[in-house]
Amino acid sequence: MSTQKQARQPYGEVHESEALRIPEEKAEQLVDALNTDLAATYVLYHQIKKHHWLVEGAEFLGVHEYLGEVADDLEENADELAERAQAIGGVPLSGGANYEEHAPVTPEDADAYDIRPSLENDLELFGEVTEMLREHVQLARSLGDYGTEEVFREVLEDVEEHGHHIEHYLEDDTLVTQASLE
Repeated sequence: MSTQKQARQPYGEVHESEALRIPEEKAEQLVDALNTDLAATYVLYHQIKKHHWLVEGAEFLGVHEYLGEVADDLEENADELAERAQAIGGVPLSGGANYEEHAPVTPEDADAYDIRPSLENDLELFGEVTEMLREHVQLARSLGDYGTEEVFREVLEDVEEHGHHIEHYLEDDTLVTQASLE
């Protein structure tokens, strides 16, 4: 806990950036969207990490390595979202409980599941985050903040790509047959 008596800038308060010249009322909307996406990204990150740690079976290594890459990319995306929120005058959301509280997505529970249902849960979260990011791309554009729009677009492209790859993992075509697993 901080020993500083007064916060330099309380969470939820937005200061207008002189350098970026985004009016405070627009910056408030954008910071809210960035923090929402930041929270959702970290919820997704933690679910992906869970599956990275728990994956088992004949295709363990490939799925384990891929989910590790996905988690790394999500962490980078979270950093980009947080840095943009700060750049336009806000305070980035932080802390695990805060992420779950502010995220519009719900992670699966704490139990361990087989990899197929786990990836299906991941695909569902990726879809929800994708839809939200698309809305926020439009918001940034409508507010005339093309820099924030670009951050949202880059994160969106990454999320779409990983969702698409997870969709491929869930296809029926596999080198591992049910007979070889029995």
